[in-house]
Amino acid sequence: MTKLNRRKFLKTIGLSTAALAVPGVLNNGCSKNITPPNILFLFTDDQRFNTIHALNCPEIQTPNMDRLIRSGVSFTRAHIMGGTSAAVCMPSRAMLMTGRTLFHLQNQGAVIPNEHIMLPEVLKNHGYRTFGTGKWHNGKKAYARCFTDGGKIMFGGMSNHLKVPVHDFDPSGKYSKNNRYFGEKFSSELFADEAIEFLENYKSESPFFTYVSFTAPHDPRMAPKEYADLYPPEKIRIPENFMPRHPFDNGEMLIRDEMLAPFPRTPKIIKEHLAAYYAMITHLDAHIGRILNALKKSGKANNTIIVFAGDNGLAVGSHGLLGKQNLYDHSVRVPLIISGPGIPKDEKVETLCYLLDIFPTLCGLTELDVPATVEGKTLLPVLKKAKTQIRDSLFLAYTKIHRGVRTDDNWKLIKYNVKGVQTTQLFNLNNDPYELNNLAADNQYTYRLTHLTDLLKNYMRKLDDFCNLDKPNWGLPE
Repeated sequence: MTKLNRRKFLKTIGLSTAALAVPGVLNNGCSKNITPPNILFLFTDDQRFNTIHALNCPEIQTPNMDRLIRSGVSFTRAHIMGGTSAAVCMPSRAMLMTGRTLFHLQNQGAVIPNEHIMLPEVLKNHGYRTFGTGKWHNGKKAYARCFTDGGKIMFGGMSNHLKVPVHDFDPSGKYSKNNRYFGEKFSSELFADEAIEFLENYKSESPFFTYVSFTAPHDPRMAPKEYADLYPPEKIRIPENFMPRHPFDNGEMLIRDEMLAPFPRTPKIIKEHLAAYYAMITHLDAHIGRILNALKKSGKANNTIIVFAGDNGLAVGSHGLLGKQNLYDHSVRVPLIISGPGIPKDEKVETLCYLLDIFPTLCGLTELDVPATVEGKTLLPVLKKAKTQIRDSLFLAYTKIHRGVRTDDNWKLIKYNVKGVQTTQLFNLNNDPYELNNLAADNQYTYRLTHLTDLLKNYMRKLDDFCNLDKPNWGLPE
């Protein structure tokens, strides 16, 4: 790569040409004199968007997540697109890895076909050492395509945090059940240890991609006592949108996640669940801090992009729900922080985005071409100028029964089709951020309702949704 081209690239992400002389500033891997940036990806399980102290959650203690926020750009309106499976994390993780939209996955993300190029695959094919540890919910063959190194790999959706079924890294990619065993530490510590060992012993001249996929704070919520003791349930505030029951049947009232607490929900039981949830996050945060310290000690922090994100949110008492099988903000909004050389520090942006936008963004930050199969949009313009709009609206879906849209000016429509009963919700999130005041029946908002319904229909056609709002029962079999 010529110096002229490097200047052009630095300009695209908002850096001056003087940065060419600064060690650790992002540069192209094709240059003989410039080291491409490493990438550390920290991915949490079931962590909703508003469970970080520095993002207006004073109750929770997350000093290391706060540290990441101070060091980079926080996308405060990051979303998942939803899920075609009750195991929402499976399609969510497939969308992250492939950059593809929800209905363009295969088998709900349980299998990723060879033609769907994955992020670690791109990096591996361009000289990166790719290391993975923790949860992988998208098939063993897909994992084998992605990683050159790894350890303590859990294939599946969830487990007891003190008895995690794992595999050692298998260069053959077969990952036989006969070679599976149980980890001997709490999951967050188990996976952090693997990442730290990789960072401490990394001697290669090649850049690395280190993917640490935690299973916390997913239930069972069983944080060590010293962390549980930080959150006496009686001192926990219940959510503003707490309800004893959801106001109508949303089609998933008796799913596993919803059966973790009795009906009707009570403030006491929800406080207990939230206390356990926060304890899991604080314990997780401590092990994230260990990884960040190991990265700094390795001497590679100045040339490492760090991405922190969650795979989906969780209700934990909001709207009378506990799980993630819905389209309310508490379940589809997730934390997303990007930091690293050349990236602004301590900035919070409200750009609407998806997790699937991370793939093209990292391609841009490493100057690699985005595969044609990727449908996400790069966030590079946002990292250059905080007020840049990438999307003016988002499409949301859950299985065959929930569809929704959310606009940049903070209006949200959710439609339900449950056992032939159709329900519509319309929220003005500007003055109703907790989605409590349904305006769908108010004639004052007829135009808004019509506009958002048309927008939703257009998205469904464009994204090859198998449902059709213009047909009886959304075109589904009776």
